[in-house]
Amino acid sequence: MSVESIKNTLQRLKREGKDMFVTSSFQSQSNVLLHIISTTVPEVPVYFIDTGYHFPETIVHKNNIASLLRLRVIDLKPLVPKHLQRDAAGNLLFTFDPDYCCYLNKVQPVESLLSKYDIWINGIRADQSAYRNKLSEFEPTGGKTVRYHPLLNWTRKDIDAYLLRYNLPPHPLEASGYKSIGCEPCTRPVQENDNRQGRWFGMNKTECGLHNESNCCNNGQQ
Repeated sequence: MSVESIKNTLQRLKREGKDMFVTSSFQSQSNVLLHIISTTVPEVPVYFIDTGYHFPETIVHKNNIASLLRLRVIDLKPLVPKHLQRDAAGNLLFTFDPDYCCYLNKVQPVESLLSKYDIWINGIRADQSAYRNKLSEFEPTGGKTVRYHPLLNWTRKDIDAYLLRYNLPPHPLEASGYKSIGCEPCTRPVQENDNRQGRWFGMNKTECGLHNESNCCNNGQQ
């Protein structure tokens, strides 16, 4: 979908009175969607899912981009405090149950938004994983909200061209080999072309559950 088509869709949804929100991880590639939002529907809130495990560089980058693009950024924090996310030995969830860790720190906080908004805008792309390749531009969540994926059919080449055209600053860790940047304990730099291979490094896991209908919007059931 072209930039013009995305802007037209956003403006149409606005005219229809749809309540919209954006979620963003504030990686380098996130800047494309955030820039389009800032120039089309700047009043739409951008939620940053603050898991409490982000790299310090991500927080700095988020604040810089929010200021640069004059975004309305809202930090969305987990409902369950970290001291309740441990086993009897004191180990944090990500060390033994990364799926439930993602649920408590990412999925559950977003679930609280899905009764408030009509449209959830996010920047996932089909070329990022086999699962995402099966998604459509608009997807149900199982609740009131419909997910909108404006960049679904964009390639990494498209993303890089847009970033270059508008001189949008990269995430500072990208230069150190981080192709896809999530929570610090589960993210590693990689050399391979698969830009999500460094996520949940060494685990049999490729999604946090946010974009999986069976995991998100399930009324808190695992």
